[in-house]
Amino acid sequence: MSKKQIIIIAVLVAIIAGGVWYFAFSKKLSKTSKQINVSKSQESVTPANQGSVSPISGVACDNWNRRPLAVMIEADVQARPMAGFSQADMVFEMPAVYGGITRLMGVFGCNNPEEVGSLRSARHDFVHIAKSIDAIFVHWGRADIEQFKAILDQGIIDNMNCNNDAGKSAGQYCFRKEATGTMRGVDTGYAKFSTLLQGAKDFGYKLTNNFVGYPHQAEAVIEERGKGGNLRVAFAGPYAVEYDYDKQSNSYKRTWGDVADTDRNNGQRIAPKNIVVMVADAAPIVVGEQYVNVQIGDPWYDQADSGSAFYYMNGQQYKGTWKKDKSKVESKLFFYDESGQEIKFVLGQIWVEIIDPGQALKWTSAE
Repeated sequence: MSKKQIIIIAVLVAIIAGGVWYFAFSKKLSKTSKQINVSKSQESVTPANQGSVSPISGVACDNWNRRPLAVMIEADVQARPMAGFSQADMVFEMPAVYGGITRLMGVFGCNNPEEVGSLRSARHDFVHIAKSIDAIFVHWGRADIEQFKAILDQGIIDNMNCNNDAGKSAGQYCFRKEATGTMRGVDTGYAKFSTLLQGAKDFGYKLTNNFVGYPHQAEAVIEERGKGGNLRVAFAGPYAVEYDYDKQSNSYKRTWGDVADTDRNNGQRIAPKNIVVMVADAAPIVVGEQYVNVQIGDPWYDQADSGSAFYYMNGQQYKGTWKKDKSKVESKLFFYDESGQEIKFVLGQIWVEIIDPGQALKWTSAE
């Protein structure tokens, strides 16, 4: 082999080695940088809001720094209307049974609804969301899934279980209503909110909220709001939801299964100021099992922890993304706009809908 050939081979080997090093190192560097950025943003202790306001809704209130209660509430038609939603700071709604029934979690910080219910069993997808906002988790039982049972038993989250079968037994703080109308026995679980607060105190739970919160903005003046519009979130059958934007109140009036959604406590129409629609894959948690796993960044079953999102505020639709670090059960659920900045919500209730990519989402503007 000539000297020239040896040089050429050496150069080629160097180029190939350099390429391998470059891609391996750059990939590792990119991954490391992403982890550092996420970690820094989630470990920040700088409040998203200033003053005596709810870290979730941004609304000024006497209980602004009280640790919220995250309450599991059912969606079945027989139990409607539900109690307490008009006074929630935030509500999460997502599938509980694959391809069918949904379940909700109302987050109550600022206000003291008279009652909350109908209370139903815990689902793992709600546990880490409740943990992310430093809430005390309230539920009536839990899904009968072997893989899920240990999650509450291990004390991952401060919880109150009205069914006394996992975590802190809290049956003494809940009650059964007399069934009326179409209500079934499983629809009758309720709790006085003041009693739940006393229960949290009796259990020795921390009562001050440490959640850094979501950033907010003043709502648009009426001249700058959208003229109107309709949002349809096509959950299956009677679980489908629609919102009609009301320009005057700058809120989205909720219709549930073709019926105006109201609060059982006070008859008030449910009308959040903000709606978030997160898109996330969903599938049976175990093959042949009815219970669903939604890929929203839980640390137990999920591979995905980010996805696309749509936001509805001031009568307008905005696009963006969501992100939750699945390596940390307590990680904040972030909402970003298209430029990668955190969404600034209008002051008031935030309602979060989580849908599978196969479910229809339609916004019809009145512009």
